[in-house]
Amino acid sequence: MTRLIVAAGGGGDAVAAAMLHAALYGDADQAVILTYAWDRLLIDPLPGPRGTEGFTGLETLSPAVSKVPAEARPIAPAGSTLPRLAAELPHTLALIDPNNGAEGITHQLEDLITQLQPTSIDLLDVGGDVLARGDEPTLKSPLADSLTLAACAQVNAPIRLLVAGPGLDGELPYEDLRGILGPLIHTFTANDVEPIGPVLEWHPSEATGMLAAAARGVRGTCEVRDAGLPIPLTDESPTVHEVDLDEALTRNELSRAIMSTTTLAEAETLSREICGFSEIDYERNKALWLKEQQPTALDSDSVHRQLAQFEAEARSRGVTHTTFRHLTEVLNLDGSQRNELREILLNSHPEQYAAPLWSITASGPQDPSRTT
Repeated sequence: MTRLIVAAGGGGDAVAAAMLHAALYGDADQAVILTYAWDRLLIDPLPGPRGTEGFTGLETLSPAVSKVPAEARPIAPAGSTLPRLAAELPHTLALIDPNNGAEGITHQLEDLITQLQPTSIDLLDVGGDVLARGDEPTLKSPLADSLTLAACAQVNAPIRLLVAGPGLDGELPYEDLRGILGPLIHTFTANDVEPIGPVLEWHPSEATGMLAAAARGVRGTCEVRDAGLPIPLTDESPTVHEVDLDEALTRNELSRAIMSTTTLAEAETLSREICGFSEIDYERNKALWLKEQQPTALDSDSVHRQLAQFEAEARSRGVTHTTFRHLTEVLNLDGSQRNELREILLNSHPEQYAAPLWSITASGPQDPSRTT
Protein backbone atom coordinates (compact mmCIF):
# COMPACT_ATOMS: atom_id res chain seq x y z
CA MET A 1 0.00 0.00 0.00
CA THR A 2 1.09 3.58 -0.68
CA ARG A 3 0.46 6.63 1.46
CA LEU A 4 0.61 10.05 -0.20
CA ILE A 5 1.67 12.98 1.99
CA VAL A 6 1.66 16.49 0.50
CA ALA A 7 4.18 18.75 2.25
CA ALA A 8 2.21 22.00 2.19
CA GLY A 9 5.12 24.41 2.28
CA GLY A 10 8.00 22.22 1.16
CA GLY A 11 11.31 22.43 3.06
CA GLY A 12 10.86 21.22 6.61
CA ASP A 13 7.31 20.03 5.92
CA ALA A 14 8.82 17.22 3.82
CA VAL A 15 11.02 16.14 6.76
CA ALA A 16 8.04 16.30 9.11
CA ALA A 17 6.09 14.17 6.63
CA ALA A 18 8.61 11.37 7.16
CA MET A 19 8.16 11.69 10.92
CA LEU A 20 4.38 11.67 10.52
CA HIS A 21 4.51 8.56 8.36
CA ALA A 22 6.60 6.69 10.92
CA ALA A 23 4.30 7.73 13.75
CA LEU A 24 0.95 7.01 12.07
CA TYR A 25 1.66 4.29 9.54
CA GLY A 26 4.87 2.54 10.58
CA ASP A 27 7.00 0.60 8.13
CA ALA A 28 4.25 -1.48 6.55
CA ASP A 29 3.26 1.06 3.90
CA GLN A 30 5.37 3.02 1.45
CA ALA A 31 5.21 6.80 1.41
CA VAL A 32 5.34 9.23 -1.47
CA ILE A 33 6.03 12.77 -0.23
CA LEU A 34 4.96 15.45 -2.71
CA THR A 35 6.94 18.59 -1.94
CA TYR A 36 8.32 21.83 -3.30
CA ALA A 37 12.00 22.40 -3.95
CA TRP A 38 11.85 25.67 -2.03
CA ASP A 39 14.72 25.83 0.44
CA ARG A 40 14.98 29.58 0.99
CA LEU A 41 18.21 31.52 0.68
CA LEU A 42 20.20 29.69 3.34
CA ILE A 43 20.47 26.71 0.97
CA ASP A 44 19.40 28.08 -2.40
CA PRO A 45 20.81 31.49 -3.41
CA LEU A 46 18.09 31.91 -6.05
CA PRO A 47 14.74 33.35 -4.90
CA GLY A 48 11.60 31.25 -5.19
CA PRO A 49 10.99 27.55 -5.84
CA ARG A 50 12.73 25.28 -8.35
CA GLY A 51 10.61 23.52 -10.96
CA THR A 52 11.57 20.54 -13.08
CA GLU A 53 13.76 22.81 -15.21
CA GLY A 54 15.93 23.45 -12.16
CA PHE A 55 17.28 19.88 -11.86
CA THR A 56 19.17 17.26 -13.75
CA GLY A 57 18.58 13.57 -13.12
CA LEU A 58 14.88 13.67 -12.30
CA GLU A 59 12.87 10.51 -12.98
CA THR A 60 9.29 10.05 -14.16
CA LEU A 61 6.91 9.03 -11.40
CA SER A 62 3.73 9.71 -13.38
CA PRO A 63 3.10 11.53 -16.67
CA ALA A 64 2.83 14.88 -14.86
CA VAL A 65 5.06 14.33 -11.81
CA SER A 66 8.81 13.88 -11.45
CA LYS A 67 10.59 11.91 -8.79
CA VAL A 68 13.68 13.39 -7.12
CA PRO A 69 16.20 10.56 -6.68
CA ALA A 70 19.40 10.80 -4.66
CA GLU A 71 21.34 11.20 -7.91
CA ALA A 72 19.41 14.31 -9.01
CA ARG A 73 21.22 17.64 -8.83
CA PRO A 74 20.02 21.25 -8.85
CA ILE A 75 21.40 23.24 -11.75
CA ALA A 76 23.99 25.73 -10.49
CA PRO A 77 23.84 28.22 -8.95
CA ALA A 78 20.62 26.82 -7.44
CA GLY A 79 20.70 24.62 -4.37
CA SER A 80 18.30 22.03 -2.97
CA THR A 81 18.06 19.69 0.01
CA LEU A 82 15.82 17.24 -1.87
CA PRO A 83 18.49 14.94 -3.37
CA ARG A 84 20.13 14.48 0.03
CA LEU A 85 16.72 13.89 1.62
CA ALA A 86 16.03 11.28 -1.05
CA ALA A 87 19.28 9.56 -0.11
CA GLU A 88 18.60 9.57 3.63
CA LEU A 89 14.83 9.04 3.90
CA PRO A 90 13.18 5.71 3.06
CA HIS A 91 10.52 7.42 0.97
CA THR A 92 9.89 8.58 -2.58
CA LEU A 93 10.14 12.34 -3.02
CA ALA A 94 7.94 13.80 -5.75
CA LEU A 95 8.36 17.37 -6.98
CA ILE A 96 5.64 20.01 -6.85
CA ASP A 97 6.21 22.31 -9.81
CA PRO A 98 4.32 25.58 -9.15
CA ASN A 99 5.24 27.23 -12.45
CA ASN A 100 1.74 26.52 -13.81
CA GLY A 101 -0.02 27.91 -10.76
CA ALA A 102 -2.65 26.17 -8.67
CA GLU A 103 -4.24 24.56 -11.74
CA GLY A 104 -0.91 22.97 -12.60
CA ILE A 105 -0.48 21.57 -9.08
CA THR A 106 -4.06 20.28 -9.17
CA HIS A 107 -3.25 18.43 -12.39
CA GLN A 108 -0.10 17.00 -10.83
CA LEU A 109 -2.04 15.76 -7.82
CA GLU A 110 -4.79 14.19 -9.90
CA ASP A 111 -2.24 12.49 -12.12
CA LEU A 112 -0.28 11.17 -9.16
CA ILE A 113 -3.39 9.87 -7.42
CA THR A 114 -4.44 8.05 -10.59
CA GLN A 115 -0.99 6.51 -10.87
CA LEU A 116 -0.50 5.54 -7.21
CA GLN A 117 -4.05 4.80 -6.03
CA PRO A 118 -2.90 5.74 -2.51
CA THR A 119 -4.47 4.27 0.61
CA SER A 120 -4.60 7.73 2.18
CA ILE A 121 -3.75 11.33 1.30
CA ASP A 122 -2.58 13.80 3.95
CA LEU A 123 -1.84 17.49 3.44
CA LEU A 124 0.66 18.36 6.16
CA ASP A 125 1.65 21.83 7.36
CA VAL A 126 4.06 22.48 10.23
CA GLY A 127 3.06 25.59 12.14
CA GLY A 128 -0.34 26.34 10.67
CA ASP A 129 0.19 29.24 8.26
CA VAL A 130 -1.96 27.30 5.79
CA LEU A 131 -4.83 28.59 7.98
CA ALA A 132 -3.92 32.26 7.59
CA ARG A 133 -6.59 34.71 6.48
CA GLY A 134 -3.93 36.81 4.78
CA ASP A 135 -4.02 39.97 6.90
CA GLU A 136 -2.11 38.74 9.96
CA PRO A 137 0.81 41.08 10.83
CA THR A 138 3.12 38.13 11.58
CA LEU A 139 2.43 36.33 8.28
CA LYS A 140 5.59 35.91 6.19
CA SER A 141 5.21 33.07 3.67
CA PRO A 142 1.59 32.29 2.69
CA LEU A 143 2.09 31.56 -1.01
CA ALA A 144 3.40 27.98 -1.02
CA ASP A 145 0.85 26.69 1.50
CA SER A 146 -2.00 28.55 -0.18
CA LEU A 147 -1.13 27.00 -3.55
CA THR A 148 -1.15 23.45 -2.18
CA LEU A 149 -4.37 24.07 -0.24
CA ALA A 150 -6.03 25.46 -3.39
CA ALA A 151 -4.90 22.43 -5.39
CA CYS A 152 -5.98 19.88 -2.79
CA ALA A 153 -9.39 21.52 -2.50
CA GLN A 154 -10.00 20.93 -6.21
CA VAL A 155 -9.02 17.27 -6.29
CA ASN A 156 -11.82 14.72 -6.36
CA ALA A 157 -10.35 12.55 -3.62
CA PRO A 158 -10.53 12.49 0.20
CA ILE A 159 -7.65 14.57 1.58
CA ARG A 160 -7.03 15.06 5.28
CA LEU A 161 -5.49 18.39 6.34
CA LEU A 162 -3.10 18.03 9.27
CA VAL A 163 -1.37 20.80 11.22
CA ALA A 164 1.67 19.73 13.22
CA GLY A 165 3.32 21.94 15.81
CA PRO A 166 0.69 24.71 15.81
CA GLY A 167 2.41 28.07 16.07
CA LEU A 168 5.94 26.79 15.50
CA ASP A 169 6.47 28.52 12.16
CA GLY A 170 6.10 31.91 13.85
CA GLU A 171 3.46 33.03 11.38
CA LEU A 172 0.30 32.50 13.42
CA PRO A 173 0.45 32.15 17.22
CA TYR A 174 -1.15 29.10 18.78
CA GLU A 175 -3.80 31.29 20.42
CA ASP A 176 -5.03 32.35 16.96
CA LEU A 177 -5.15 28.74 15.76
CA ARG A 178 -6.74 27.11 18.79
CA GLY A 179 -10.32 27.73 17.67
CA ILE A 180 -9.93 26.16 14.23
CA LEU A 181 -7.85 23.14 15.20
CA GLY A 182 -9.85 19.91 15.05
CA PRO A 183 -9.29 16.52 16.69
CA LEU A 184 -5.90 15.63 18.13
CA ILE A 185 -4.43 13.00 15.83
CA HIS A 186 -1.10 12.40 17.52
CA THR A 187 1.44 13.83 19.93
CA PHE A 188 4.98 13.25 18.71
CA THR A 189 7.44 11.60 21.07
CA ALA A 190 11.19 11.15 21.10
CA ASN A 191 10.70 7.73 19.47
CA ASP A 192 8.90 9.36 16.53
CA VAL A 193 11.88 11.64 15.93
CA GLU A 194 14.38 8.78 15.60
CA PRO A 195 13.78 8.12 11.85
CA ILE A 196 14.63 11.73 10.98
CA GLY A 197 17.21 12.37 13.69
CA PRO A 198 20.21 12.23 11.34
CA VAL A 199 18.48 14.55 8.85
CA LEU A 200 17.93 17.18 11.53
CA GLU A 201 21.68 17.32 12.11
CA TRP A 202 22.05 19.16 8.79
CA HIS A 203 18.64 20.28 7.54
CA PRO A 204 18.05 24.00 8.24
CA SER A 205 14.28 23.95 8.87
CA GLU A 206 13.57 25.86 12.05
CA ALA A 207 9.90 24.87 12.46
CA THR A 208 10.51 21.14 12.02
CA GLY A 209 13.61 21.40 14.21
CA MET A 210 11.51 22.90 17.00
CA LEU A 211 8.82 20.27 16.42
CA ALA A 212 11.41 17.53 16.93
CA ALA A 213 12.93 19.24 19.97
CA ALA A 214 9.49 19.63 21.54
CA ALA A 215 8.79 15.95 20.86
CA ARG A 216 12.01 15.21 22.79
CA GLY A 217 10.72 17.25 25.72
CA VAL A 218 12.35 20.65 25.18
CA ARG A 219 10.31 23.52 26.62
CA GLY A 220 10.96 27.26 26.77
CA THR A 221 11.22 30.07 24.22
CA CYS A 222 13.16 29.61 20.98
CA GLU A 223 14.42 32.60 19.01
CA VAL A 224 14.38 32.12 15.23
CA ARG A 225 14.82 33.83 11.87
CA ASP A 226 16.88 36.88 11.02
CA ALA A 227 14.40 39.03 12.95
CA GLY A 228 14.83 37.04 16.16
CA LEU A 229 11.20 35.97 16.52
CA PRO A 230 10.40 34.28 19.89
CA ILE A 231 8.50 30.98 19.60
CA PRO A 232 7.05 29.30 22.73
CA LEU A 233 7.82 25.59 23.10
CA THR A 234 4.92 24.14 25.09
CA ASP A 235 3.06 20.87 25.56
CA GLU A 236 1.02 21.80 22.45
CA SER A 237 4.14 22.11 20.29
CA PRO A 238 4.55 18.39 19.45
CA THR A 239 0.87 17.82 18.63
CA VAL A 240 -0.79 17.03 15.30
CA HIS A 241 -4.38 18.17 14.72
CA GLU A 242 -6.79 17.53 11.90
CA VAL A 243 -8.45 20.61 10.39
CA ASP A 244 -11.49 20.64 8.14
CA LEU A 245 -10.11 21.33 4.67
CA ASP A 246 -13.17 23.24 3.49
CA GLU A 247 -13.08 25.41 6.61
CA ALA A 248 -9.41 26.12 5.98
CA LEU A 249 -10.19 27.15 2.40
CA THR A 250 -13.01 29.42 3.58
CA ARG A 251 -10.59 31.08 6.00
CA ASN A 252 -7.69 31.41 3.54
CA GLU A 253 -8.59 34.25 1.17
CA LEU A 254 -5.41 33.93 -0.89
CA SER A 255 -5.97 30.23 -1.47
CA ARG A 256 -9.48 30.86 -2.79
CA ALA A 257 -8.25 33.63 -5.05
CA ILE A 258 -5.46 31.61 -6.68
CA MET A 259 -7.44 28.45 -7.42
CA SER A 260 -7.67 29.21 -11.14
CA THR A 261 -4.13 30.55 -11.60
CA THR A 262 -2.05 29.03 -14.37
CA THR A 263 1.30 30.68 -13.62
CA LEU A 264 3.33 31.34 -10.48
CA ALA A 265 3.57 35.01 -11.46
CA GLU A 266 -0.23 35.26 -11.46
CA ALA A 267 -0.36 33.74 -7.97
CA GLU A 268 2.32 36.17 -6.81
CA THR A 269 0.31 39.13 -8.08
CA LEU A 270 -2.73 37.98 -6.11
CA SER A 271 -0.57 37.53 -3.01
CA ARG A 272 0.56 41.15 -3.27
CA GLU A 273 -3.06 42.30 -3.67
CA ILE A 274 -4.50 40.23 -0.81
CA CYS A 275 -1.64 39.97 1.68
CA GLY A 276 0.22 43.11 0.70
CA PHE A 277 3.39 41.26 -0.28
CA SER A 278 4.88 38.27 -2.05
CA GLU A 279 7.35 36.13 -0.13
CA ILE A 280 9.37 35.72 -3.32
CA ASP A 281 9.77 39.52 -3.46
CA TYR A 282 11.19 39.31 0.06
CA GLU A 283 13.61 36.63 -1.11
CA ARG A 284 14.58 38.72 -4.14
CA ASN A 285 15.34 41.73 -1.96
CA LYS A 286 17.22 39.70 0.62
CA ALA A 287 19.28 37.97 -2.08
CA LEU A 288 20.39 41.37 -3.37
CA TRP A 289 21.25 42.47 0.17
CA LEU A 290 23.23 39.31 0.85
CA LYS A 291 25.32 39.86 -2.27
CA GLU A 292 26.52 43.14 -0.81
CA GLN A 293 27.44 41.67 2.58
CA GLN A 294 30.87 40.40 3.46
CA PRO A 295 30.52 37.27 5.61
CA THR A 296 32.63 37.10 8.74
CA ALA A 297 35.55 34.69 8.58
CA LEU A 298 35.03 31.84 11.02
CA ASP A 299 37.37 32.23 13.97
CA SER A 300 36.67 30.21 17.10
CA ASP A 301 37.62 32.96 19.58
CA SER A 302 35.58 35.55 17.72
CA VAL A 303 32.62 33.17 17.47
CA HIS A 304 32.63 32.61 21.23
CA ARG A 305 32.94 36.32 22.02
CA GLN A 306 30.01 37.19 19.76
CA LEU A 307 28.01 34.23 21.02
CA ALA A 308 28.54 35.21 24.66
CA GLN A 309 27.20 38.67 23.92
CA PHE A 310 24.22 37.32 21.97
CA GLU A 311 23.35 34.82 24.70
CA ALA A 312 23.47 37.45 27.43
CA GLU A 313 21.12 39.67 25.45
CA ALA A 314 18.86 36.74 24.54
CA ARG A 315 18.55 35.63 28.17
CA SER A 316 17.50 39.18 29.09
CA ARG A 317 14.64 38.73 26.59
CA GLY A 318 13.57 35.46 28.22
CA VAL A 319 14.95 33.29 25.40
CA THR A 320 16.01 29.75 26.34
CA HIS A 321 16.91 28.26 22.94
CA THR A 322 17.77 29.21 19.39
CA THR A 323 18.45 27.52 16.07
CA PHE A 324 21.77 27.17 14.28
CA ARG A 325 20.17 28.94 11.34
CA HIS A 326 19.48 31.96 13.54
CA LEU A 327 22.99 31.85 15.02
CA THR A 328 24.43 31.81 11.51
CA GLU A 329 22.66 35.06 10.69
CA VAL A 330 23.30 36.65 14.09
CA LEU A 331 27.03 36.10 13.64
CA ASN A 332 26.93 37.49 10.07
CA LEU A 333 27.88 34.17 8.48
CA ASP A 334 26.51 32.77 5.25
CA GLY A 335 24.62 29.52 4.80
CA SER A 336 27.70 27.61 3.73
CA GLN A 337 29.29 28.26 7.15
CA ARG A 338 26.38 26.90 9.19
CA ASN A 339 27.74 23.38 9.60
CA GLU A 340 31.21 24.64 10.48
CA LEU A 341 29.71 26.93 13.13
CA ARG A 342 27.69 24.03 14.49
CA GLU A 343 30.82 21.89 14.75
CA ILE A 344 32.71 24.60 16.63
CA LEU A 345 29.92 25.03 19.16
CA LEU A 346 29.21 21.34 19.71
CA ASN A 347 32.91 20.60 20.20
CA SER A 348 33.32 23.37 22.76
CA HIS A 349 29.98 23.16 24.61
CA PRO A 350 28.21 19.86 23.85
CA GLU A 351 26.12 20.25 27.00
CA GLN A 352 24.21 23.09 25.31
CA TYR A 353 22.98 20.95 22.44
CA ALA A 354 19.24 20.34 22.86
CA ALA A 355 19.01 18.46 19.57
CA PRO A 356 18.57 20.00 17.10
CA LEU A 357 18.46 23.35 18.95
CA TRP A 358 21.09 25.32 20.85
CA SER A 359 20.31 25.89 24.52
CA ILE A 360 21.01 29.33 25.93
CA THR A 361 22.00 28.81 29.55
CA ALA A 362 23.56 30.93 32.25
CA SER A 363 26.56 28.62 32.18
CA GLY A 364 27.00 28.97 28.43
CA PRO A 365 30.16 29.93 26.55
CA GLN A 366 32.14 32.76 28.06
CA ASP A 367 34.18 35.41 26.33
CA PRO A 368 37.68 33.85 26.06
CA SER A 369 39.24 37.27 26.64
CA ARG A 370 37.84 37.18 30.18
CA THR A 371 39.16 33.77 31.14
CA THR A 372 42.46 33.16 32.88
